[in-house]
Amino acid sequence: MVGSAFRDLAPDAIFISSDHCDLRSSSQAKSLFNTTKPDYVIHLAAKVGGVKANTEYLGDFYRENLLINTNVLECCRVNDVKKVVSLLSTCVYPDNVSYPLTEEQIHNGEPHPSNFAYAYAKRMLDVQSRSYRKQYGCSFITAIPNNLYGPHDNFHLEDSHVIPAMIRKIWEAKLKNENVILWGDGTPLREFTYSEDVGKILLFLLKNYDGAHPVNIGKTGDIAISDVAEKICNFLNYDYNKVIWDTSMPSGQYKKPSSNNKLLSMGWKNEDYTSLSDGLKKTCDWFIINYPNLRGV
Repeated sequence: MVGSAFRDLAPDAIFISSDHCDLRSSSQAKSLFNTTKPDYVIHLAAKVGGVKANTEYLGDFYRENLLINTNVLECCRVNDVKKVVSLLSTCVYPDNVSYPLTEEQIHNGEPHPSNFAYAYAKRMLDVQSRSYRKQYGCSFITAIPNNLYGPHDNFHLEDSHVIPAMIRKIWEAKLKNENVILWGDGTPLREFTYSEDVGKILLFLLKNYDGAHPVNIGKTGDIAISDVAEKICNFLNYDYNKVIWDTSMPSGQYKKPSSNNKLLSMGWKNEDYTSLSDGLKKTCDWFIINYPNLRGV
């Protein structure tokens, strides 16, 4: 998703997806770097999923993300890549922590049980980046987005994040003229950042930041999941009164608002972010045009 946004932002870049290379494989990763010989790397690759997948396949999420991250950073080191920006996630933050989330809190307690293994794998990406910087002098930096969404997202009903899953469920319920069942109670609060904004910020950091510690890059200001669902219903022309919240399913962590003051101190501005309403409309419009030929469908 963010990688797709880069096609317009950095048209001369080389774009690699899982169709080109399985980064869990050390030999495939080495072959990729030997062939492409990059000067700079923006590392977005990860095994991701929603609450249900994260709570059922903990071993897979931990193991596969560790393999991906270890192979990418080691290949960058061996091939003398000038700079690497790796993407973390706000799930790295502890469950019991003061708000808003700030970068120095990452390792101050266990993450929320709903994404325990994935969060620890992402924490280890931070640890590996800082360790390589200290031992080898590598210019490896990390960035922490909040919840991402946008065109070219993964719309699989179990393996996707909250917004793409809701968009697909609501759209398919509309096509069938049925009620739609959404997981949880809709009360958790989340912050969302449009994928193109993340692409712009990562390029901004590539030029303007070379510190050892992560940078929160997400758009601040949280909103209830139920309110997001209502906005999606409006853009898809679906009656929100037909939404049924399945409270037998997990809702996830109640809130995790973050601070992006560190990013703002470098010159990024809050008004540079796409508003949630504008971003959702663009995403829903893109979804309607491309359905059903979408990733995860």
